[in-house]
Amino acid sequence: MRQVTSDLSTLMRQEVELAKAEIRQEGKKAGKAAGLFGGAGFGAYMVALFLSLALWGGLSNVMDAGWAGLIVAVLWAAIAALLYTMGRRNAERIRGLKQTNDSVQRIPDALKPHPEGVTR
Repeated sequence: MRQVTSDLSTLMRQEVELAKAEIRQEGKKAGKAAGLFGGAGFGAYMVALFLSLALWGGLSNVMDAGWAGLIVAVLWAAIAALLYTMGRRNAERIRGLKQTNDSVQRIPDALKPHPEGVTR
């Protein structure tokens, strides 16, 4: 019985270590995706800023300064779209704790609690 308890304890420690390693790995991917989404948000802010400046410049200076602001805003829109696409692609790669789930599924049924089948 002592050997079974020791083996079970070792198994659980190994599963916890595997989960920690997977969380670190997936956390890095999530952090990168979050950074790219942040960049896309900043790009969207710049679009709003430059569109506002373009409208203001266009109204006050008829054409020249306003159109220049509009060109800059369109460039920022393209950058924001690119960053958003990259962020979404990175977020789709986050897959959860696949190895831990697979490993836990292999624990024998005898070690799993079955309350509905317990008899007194």
